[in-house]
Amino acid sequence: MEMSTADNLNSQCDNDMLETNEWVGALEGVIQAAGPDRARYLLSRLSAAAQRSGIQWRDSRNTPYTNTIRVEDEPPFPGGSDALSTEQHLASLIRWNALAMVVRANRAYGELGGHIASYASAADLFEVGFNHFFRARTDSFGGDLVYFQAHSAPGIYARAFLEGTLTEKELSFYRQEINAKKHGAQGLSSYPHPWLMENFWQFPTGSMGLGPISAIYHARFMRYLENRGLLEPQERKVWGVFGDGEMDEPESLAALSLASRETLDNLVFVVNCNLQRLDGPVRGNGHIVDELETIFTGAGWNVIKLLWGADWDPLFARDKSDELVNALNQTVDGQLQTFAANDGAFNREHFFGQTPGMRAIGATLTDDEIDRLRRGGHDMKKIHAAYQAAANHRGQPTVILAQTKKGFGMGPAGQGKMTTHQQKKLDTSDLIAFRDRFRLPISDADCEALAFYKPADDSAEMRHLLARRASLGGFMPRRNTVQTKLAVPDIGSYAKFALEADGKDMSSTMALVRMMGGLLKDATIGKHIVPIVADEARTFGMANLFRQVGIYSAQGQLYEPEDIGSILSYREAKDGQILEEGIIEAGAISSWTAAATSYSVHGLPMLPFYIYYSMFGFQRIGDLIWAAADQRARGFLIGATSGRTTLAGEGLQHQDGSSHLMAATVPNCVSYDPAYAYELAVIVQDGMQRMLDDNEDIFYYVTVTNENDAQPSIPPGVEEGIRRGMYCLQPQENADVRLLAAGPILKESIAAAALLKEKFGVSAEVWSVTSYTELARDGIAAERNQRLSNCPTEAYVAQQLGQSNAPVIAASDYVRGIPESIRAYVPARYVTLGTDGFGRSDTRANLRDFFEVDAKWIAFSALRELPLGKDAAQMTKFADMLGLDLTKPLSTAI
Repeated sequence: MEMSTADNLNSQCDNDMLETNEWVGALEGVIQAAGPDRARYLLSRLSAAAQRSGIQWRDSRNTPYTNTIRVEDEPPFPGGSDALSTEQHLASLIRWNALAMVVRANRAYGELGGHIASYASAADLFEVGFNHFFRARTDSFGGDLVYFQAHSAPGIYARAFLEGTLTEKELSFYRQEINAKKHGAQGLSSYPHPWLMENFWQFPTGSMGLGPISAIYHARFMRYLENRGLLEPQERKVWGVFGDGEMDEPESLAALSLASRETLDNLVFVVNCNLQRLDGPVRGNGHIVDELETIFTGAGWNVIKLLWGADWDPLFARDKSDELVNALNQTVDGQLQTFAANDGAFNREHFFGQTPGMRAIGATLTDDEIDRLRRGGHDMKKIHAAYQAAANHRGQPTVILAQTKKGFGMGPAGQGKMTTHQQKKLDTSDLIAFRDRFRLPISDADCEALAFYKPADDSAEMRHLLARRASLGGFMPRRNTVQTKLAVPDIGSYAKFALEADGKDMSSTMALVRMMGGLLKDATIGKHIVPIVADEARTFGMANLFRQVGIYSAQGQLYEPEDIGSILSYREAKDGQILEEGIIEAGAISSWTAAATSYSVHGLPMLPFYIYYSMFGFQRIGDLIWAAADQRARGFLIGATSGRTTLAGEGLQHQDGSSHLMAATVPNCVSYDPAYAYELAVIVQDGMQRMLDDNEDIFYYVTVTNENDAQPSIPPGVEEGIRRGMYCLQPQENADVRLLAAGPILKESIAAAALLKEKFGVSAEVWSVTSYTELARDGIAAERNQRLSNCPTEAYVAQQLGQSNAPVIAASDYVRGIPESIRAYVPARYVTLGTDGFGRSDTRANLRDFFEVDAKWIAFSALRELPLGKDAAQMTKFADMLGLDLTKPLSTAI
């Protein structure tokens, strides 16, 4: 027998209604006499008894297609009917200004785009939040965090215009950020972008799916800070308003179980279920609300369905035989969209005309009343009841599934239409119809002119608007830009072992972990360090930190770990410092972002180190890293077990040869590929100085490897070169050739120099390149400065290599595009070697030979650029001497 669902229950015939009524009556009697807890207990016992009897049944994850909160349980609206009507009028004004802003921009510049319909559906959801729930940050309160649905940005700007935080001039530069600067104004970004509007937006949500997972991990990070005693518990909330189509993104649902597992009752999702994606219905042949109810309930969330407005309540009261409820249960979303796009007469015939009972219900309404039946997401009183229930719920995160109409109020021009998402222009008749629909005090001429409307400052509406925000702490959204510095410890206090390594064998990964361990012990900065790892702590040698600072767990450790007797035993603690995220790179980077933006979001600077397989960083979660960059994150991303040839044996899906290329595309990401522990120490010190003391909105991407090497002590005077991207490691007067290399390939260049000297009498100078990317950026800046000002600015690469015209051979464990990035600034013949192609499973030696980046291939490439290399026969002889196969195919050809 199939397990029950709401649809199955509705379609089953009741062959003994008397018995059914007796059972239902008995349940109602228990509720009245003993309360809901007793009723829940009895239902659980019945379910258990059914299972023991072999009856394959469980309670449906779906409830009927009605509101979760009963009419009798709804609280009164704050301020009563006068406040409600005022807020409805304000919402209508904001709808108009949002529409006018988008249409005006597209009249002037048809290419700008913008979105009207999404905000039209979500306006009331936002307004109830702004007027009653979204609390701003104050001197005594940390403030709620709100993730705004990206396509609704015009409505947020329109509200800020009424509040006075944005001007009419600024609204006139919607999606014209460059043009606005020319006119001395702030342009309004297309979607929430903290980088572009640093005082306004807190969180970037334009890339679908990133908002939900970020909200979850930010709510968890707030609890982390509270449990560690770094933030005072203040019952702050994280609100996320998202679209139902957005929930199809894997990231939207990826961390739902984390939220329930950690009882994040500081988290509320509001999913705007307008049932429509960009091209058509979200679930044309089903119910997206029911699907999401099943998913969220199964993940342990508190689910509130907000489907129908108050004008449906008397209709449900008349529905004695459940014909109306059954019809709603069985009407799929595609049909609901059709109903939304048509008028009252159509809905009377095609919806209410389905059964005699429904026809009788429909007969109590005029066509106009049917047309104006509101869905739950357009009824402020219902929304307030849902929000209040969510805000007061304890022990679970809450999701509100609010049903709305896309393009609500746009009438034939857009309401419920397949094309409504693309609607950016309206003609005069459509504008006047919109005005009339919402009873706006705007003349026909002003409609035609798309004039913005703002009530007088002393009007009742404006006084109410400002009073509501004042009671909630001030205006939102608002990003805090007050800077708090952290004292950076002396480099010797945590990295002396790296600066004075004296030939000790060590991998750069182990050096990084040792430095982090030293920083964790620092009296000033230690508590601000946030180690983050995605289930690879032992791989990266971090197990010693388990005991030192503990792994964060909201529940503490409720078990005795198997390795309790070990000095490296697994230790979870409520005040643990390590965020051990499990196998979810998207979650780990979301935690990193929460920590990396804490300086702004909470006024508490933190320094996160997220250590991960480098291949699973920019390639796998590059969109989240880009969002972190937009949010002006500060911290360290550590690409461990990095390099195409250094991670021996792992092969194609693990060997990273491209992350530095992708990191170079992120403007505020400072990336390095150090070879030695002392280089790493200088880089970490420089990063802390710039991010914590200088308050630069940058973050660092640093690759480290698991290859043990003899670590030299730091040579004198190389710090500036390490920071800027290159320095001469092995100077050679009148060198025949210069060898440049980064990371693990540096030792291959050193070995190549020795080969050249020993076998061919060629002198080679060796340079360590800590960052091709920083060198390239410096070169671009110098080149532009020369072009614009005719100043004799010289790129740092040219400064370092300009004393000789000897050829330069540059090698990397990454694709050739990395060393190629500085070609324009090298004042000599320049040859690049890299690891283009798929990775392979083999030894490091065989991998480096295969990709032609080992000492022999570097030496061969150097010889080819010298006068003695012009003889092809001689080069064949040299290849034999080096043991090279010149007939092997190119690495990208296999």
